[in-house]
Amino acid sequence: MELRYQFVVYIGIGVDVLLLLLLLIRFRRKKRYRGGKKIANTIYSENNQYFQKRMILFRIMTVAMVAFCMLGILVSSFMIARPYRTKVTNRASYSRDIMLCLDISTSVDNLNAHLVEKLKDTVRNLEGERFGIVIFNTSPVLLTPLTDDYEYVIEQLDLIEECLMMRLNYLDYENGAFWTWNLPDDWYYKYEYISAGTLVGNELRGSSLIGDGLAGCAYDFTDAEEDRSRIIIFSTDNCLEGNPIVTLDVAADICKKKEITVYGVGTKEMYDYDMESMKAAVEKTGGQFYLEEESGTFGQIVSEIEKASASLIDVDYEITKEEKVQTPFVILLCCITAMFACIKLTKR
Repeated sequence: MELRYQFVVYIGIGVDVLLLLLLLIRFRRKKRYRGGKKIANTIYSENNQYFQKRMILFRIMTVAMVAFCMLGILVSSFMIARPYRTKVTNRASYSRDIMLCLDISTSVDNLNAHLVEKLKDTVRNLEGERFGIVIFNTSPVLLTPLTDDYEYVIEQLDLIEECLMMRLNYLDYENGAFWTWNLPDDWYYKYEYISAGTLVGNELRGSSLIGDGLAGCAYDFTDAEEDRSRIIIFSTDNCLEGNPIVTLDVAADICKKKEITVYGVGTKEMYDYDMESMKAAVEKTGGQFYLEEESGTFGQIVSEIEKASASLIDVDYEITKEEKVQTPFVILLCCITAMFACIKLTKR
């Protein structure tokens, strides 16, 4: 605790000392009769038990009132001196751009639902980073542009999770159709939310175009700030079922050229060839590959994101001075209240 005007406290202490000296001088000085009428036979009153009790109370209240008055003067001078506490705030500026790239083919629903759930905690802990979401099947769709509005991102992740859970609970995966009973009223909205736009060209090019999805996500990073590190969290089963414009290997080259690190997460049902080609692609960018069934998979991804590249641009320390007058103000109010109580008690 520091004081802006420390000399004011010394003045308050000086006033208290002077007041105490004046009281001591007056107490030691003999009282002299200076005219007026004397009261005869006061000895009888002074020996009265009630009178003695009242005199004791009067003296105690007088001493207490003087003490509270002196304390009030000291506290008032302390407040006038404006006590404050120096606060140092670390304003770190982060520079990561993180893009979540989801293959929303039904074969990846279970993986995506778990991944989205875990990523919400990651988003809550971000400080200055930007986060975006891309979904793809035949064609990539930018669902959430890069933003640092984390509440909005979490709302989108919540909605995606609801949509995925709707498909997991009501979709007959073998026949590719929804169960006709107990469908929620908003099932069509949720179905379209994670599929609209992603099947453009499906009749001609097929579906699950993995390379197109990753390349489209790579081009959704803005290049205005070259010093920002770029990360893609890429979930897919890498099961190609069409004719892509860009292969996964070429998409990895694009990411590498744009200095984007890709962290891939594959499903536990992946074929060995699909797993090996996806692993090679993401490692080409400097990232790592994980399988869904691996212990701690999502925790590992989060840990790797936190360690990925030097994301701090600089650290700015802001020094502020917070005035701390609440406590002395409360003490002053207590002193005033106590003085008022002493006055009332002496007049009873």
